[in-house]
Amino acid sequence: MTNLVLKSEILNNVLENKSITRQEIIEVYENSKKNTNDLFLTAQNLRIKNKGNTVTFSKKAFFNIVNLCKDTCSYCTYKAEPGEEKISLMSKKQIKELLQLAKKYKCVEALFVTGEQPEQKYPEARNWLKENGFKSTAEYLIHSSEIALELGLFPHTNAGNLNFDEMRELKKTNVSMGIMLENISERLTKKGMPHYLAASKRPQTRLKILENSGKLKIPMTTGILVGIGETIEEIIDSILAIKQLHEKYGNIQEVILQNFQPKPDTIMKDTPSTNEEYFKKIVALSRIILPQMNIQIPPNLSPKSYQSFLQIGINDWGGISPLTPDFVNPEFSWPEINKVDENSKKSGFNLKCRFPIYPEFFSFINKELRNKIADIENEDGYVKEEYWR
Repeated sequence: MTNLVLKSEILNNVLENKSITRQEIIEVYENSKKNTNDLFLTAQNLRIKNKGNTVTFSKKAFFNIVNLCKDTCSYCTYKAEPGEEKISLMSKKQIKELLQLAKKYKCVEALFVTGEQPEQKYPEARNWLKENGFKSTAEYLIHSSEIALELGLFPHTNAGNLNFDEMRELKKTNVSMGIMLENISERLTKKGMPHYLAASKRPQTRLKILENSGKLKIPMTTGILVGIGETIEEIIDSILAIKQLHEKYGNIQEVILQNFQPKPDTIMKDTPSTNEEYFKKIVALSRIILPQMNIQIPPNLSPKSYQSFLQIGINDWGGISPLTPDFVNPEFSWPEINKVDENSKKSGFNLKCRFPIYPEFFSFINKELRNKIADIENEDGYVKEEYWR
């Protein structure tokens, strides 16, 4: 009886905007092993209280600019090696052509993705940059972002561990940027663990990038990867680390909760995918820890059940493309936007198209970017329907 009273008191305190301690979060999780109702209902109430009945997405085109990468993760198939068929080294002409096509498909976001500092490891990357007139991947990203804006799309760059100066330059043309924390655990970087050969994913390195984004006032998307061998404490500590950064700088615009899916030809190919019940508990816990945060799951990674996550705390589907695949998870196709709309409505939510920056972060961007957004935004700060439907 004491545990039930304690559990109810903790969750009631959260609903009353009172803080929750790490130990209390662990207790809520432990209690959810017997019954998930209280956890899920609290998360749902917090989501409705803070986000209403709106669920958002960004209509995007995915630019796989260069997928050479100096890191090796145990679960990644995005990275290519020289000579492989899947290698991507986009030329300026290819980038411009895809931008023009994205505009025809009424995309709003140009998602620019690269491997981790490929020119530091591969002469092929250095030669590719030189052929296009650049010394670094960051310089190329700045150029690509400028062209995107000229053609009416809004850049969002996810290029790994960019340094402070590179991020400062990209802020001029990018309405937001992103980097996944994935997990704050040093244990996951040890020999035999998924991040052992991925130096850029050392927790302190990733936290430094997020810290720099805060100092630069860049609206930032980050998140965690669930199901790669982490403990519940490591998950909770990772979410708390994101919360602490946001409390300090106020610039974390969104937290992605990504469920692990095994891929062929990787070290972790035989590791089972994330258990859905466990993943749902993580989603609900995240809403309790971050009651006002924009929280998303990728719908293509939970294709049969993504709409059920609306009832446990999420308020965003992330970027969905009508044009390009998810090059990070190519085996999982994006759902059709009209189907997402239909499934959201069936669950009692209205789908709205947002910019790669959420309305509450508009004050973080420069006047030029703000004016471009103002041209096609509605009264709520979302994209006018005629521009994306």
